[in-house]
Amino acid sequence: MSQKKSRGGAAAGDDADELSRSPLQAVLLADSFTLKFRPITLERPKVLLPLVNVPMIDYTLSWLETSGVEEVFVFCSAHAQQVKEHLEEAGWTGKPAAREMAVTAVESHDAISAGDALRVMYGRGVINGDFVLISGDTISNMSLKDALQEHKDRRKKDPLAVMTMIIKHSKPSILTHQTRLGNDEIVMAIAPETKELLYYEDKADNSHLCVTIDKDILANNPTLQLHNNMEDCYIDICSPEVLSLFTDNFDYQHLRRHFVKGLLVDDIMGYKIYTHEIRSSYAARIDNFRSYDAVSKDIIQRRTYPMVPDVLSFGNCHEMKLHRQGIYKASDVTLSHSAQIGANSVIGNATSIGEQCKISNSVIGEGCSIGKNVLIHGSYIWDNVIIEDGCKVSNSLVCDDVHLKAGAIVEPGCILSFKIKVGKNVVVPAYSKVSLLNKPSNEDSDEELEYADTNSGITDSPPFSISKSNADHPTIICEDDDLGASETGTSGVLGYIWASGDTGIQDEWRQSIAPIPKEKLQELQHAVSFDDDEGSEEDLNNRPSEADRDNDSEISVVEDDDYTKFEKEVEETFQRALDGVHQDNLILEINALRLSYSLQHADCAGAVFYSIMRGALVAAQSTNDNLLKTTADALAKWKDLLRNYTKTVDEEMEILLKFEEMCQDITKEFSPLFSKILPYLYDKDVVSEDAILRWAEEKENADESDKVFVKQSDAFIKWLKEAEEEEDEEDEDEEEE
Repeated sequence: MSQKKSRGGAAAGDDADELSRSPLQAVLLADSFTLKFRPITLERPKVLLPLVNVPMIDYTLSWLETSGVEEVFVFCSAHAQQVKEHLEEAGWTGKPAAREMAVTAVESHDAISAGDALRVMYGRGVINGDFVLISGDTISNMSLKDALQEHKDRRKKDPLAVMTMIIKHSKPSILTHQTRLGNDEIVMAIAPETKELLYYEDKADNSHLCVTIDKDILANNPTLQLHNNMEDCYIDICSPEVLSLFTDNFDYQHLRRHFVKGLLVDDIMGYKIYTHEIRSSYAARIDNFRSYDAVSKDIIQRRTYPMVPDVLSFGNCHEMKLHRQGIYKASDVTLSHSAQIGANSVIGNATSIGEQCKISNSVIGEGCSIGKNVLIHGSYIWDNVIIEDGCKVSNSLVCDDVHLKAGAIVEPGCILSFKIKVGKNVVVPAYSKVSLLNKPSNEDSDEELEYADTNSGITDSPPFSISKSNADHPTIICEDDDLGASETGTSGVLGYIWASGDTGIQDEWRQSIAPIPKEKLQELQHAVSFDDDEGSEEDLNNRPSEADRDNDSEISVVEDDDYTKFEKEVEETFQRALDGVHQDNLILEINALRLSYSLQHADCAGAVFYSIMRGALVAAQSTNDNLLKTTADALAKWKDLLRNYTKTVDEEMEILLKFEEMCQDITKEFSPLFSKILPYLYDKDVVSEDAILRWAEEKENADESDKVFVKQSDAFIKWLKEAEEEEDEEDEDEEEE
């Protein structure tokens, strides 16, 4: 086959050394080409929406810069001027853009899909070699080094290897059968040896839990791995041929449903897509309001480090400081002495909070004014919001310049777009989406442009007013004659309430910021129980026993899901102990949690150890203290609590395994300190010699990647073995005497 050369410059067969000398480039799509963040995105592009008070695109650009990308082309179509202005204000472009990474905005008002965007990029002829393709709503802290090297090595051997997709493991919920509720469920087939992607389906049928795979795939691949537990990170390493393929095929609109699937079924051209799985790093795309909430929590809990509020700084953004319990505050915050800020909360600059306010698990933007006796839980309040006395906001998103008058209640799942005013004592019903703009009559598909023109396709639906008071169930009243489009009724909310899409209000909870409603959880639980009851006698007989489940990762999804919840509750309980809860009461609370989840002491040992180490890490980062010293102080303080759950070698082993997992995953800062902390755990009698030697012995036949910390601790383990041998010899001598 003749090699096709892209107009961008590099050919498929170019020498690897030549490719390595090309500056690493990236194409960042600043248009999401979806509708999931409407009505907000009618007025502001998705990539500029604040995520923990920082525009989404800044996280993406920061990651690209730290990953060694030298040149980024930001493709923008909808709200292009806003995007370009932000890039300049944040210091990414313009003078002086004192950065090692060059950022250039590429504007086109004709593109209505990701495919169109890449065709424009091909036409500009600016891509000179392999490049990173990413959307501006992606958050990551992964290193690109290994994935890039794998891609280049494959390209050297096989010029048809045109793309490497970044994926990560993410077990689906036993109830929803989804890795992230609200997203399309993805099923992939991957060749285990080469990591070639053989099958991709992002519209899997969850109702029947089945997929249909072409028999040729099975015939040509004696072994393949079928995954429904992988999450597509939407980070791709591409060869220049990818751009020319989009140009040659105008049917390619969506990156996955058209391009990826198209290449996988194309037997003529023979192009191949490979995968690179990340295990210890973070990567996630914000696809809907529920994932917006999930990623925000990950950022606050520092799973995305260093992409966290107290480290990132852009343009006019004010410095944030991390305090205990995961609370971030800017320097210029006016906080009443009686106000309570709960764990995992962020308070932006120039915000004032009145007396007797309670704020928990929430992000408050800059310049907000919050009155007295206000309750805010699980919500996102953007900039310059006024919330008067006695208001209550639960699990909702409130955009810039919204005004909630005294006593207003915003129920879970609400989206209040820009400049909405809610009247005194008004209750905004759950899952309401309210905007000053009408809902466009021509709904584009998910592959098409998110927003083109605020004045086009507007319906003539009337404004609505929600009648007071918060003591009664609210009703929505259309007021065609009495209210003009610019008026705001003092007894309600004047604006446009957006009707739900094809799925209706019944499915709003799937993509909402609000927790899954209790009745929906019961329905899902009933469905799972019904499916179990419908299983054949043979299926029931073939199910593994409880004793077998520990060795079956697929069967242990329920246990893992419960343990994750348990671990989170233990951490929250431990955080309260830092405020003065007595250790005996802490043990009682943890034991009650253990019983409610039907878990063992070993599970408590791992969860308590995790909480102590996370607390030490947060303390070190907030005070700039030495991490090893902070960890030693924390372990010394809480060693008796740990000992309460380490009565056996198995329970001590759980701590070692949990420590390994932490070093490889979300608290990699401990990784270089493993061999120094292990002897400390031994000296404080948290783990015994027997547990450490057994742990090392069980790793002898493991993969090299699982031996990292055993090797790091080799000197200490050798010392323990020698001490044990000397002790045995002394015992033998005493017996002979």
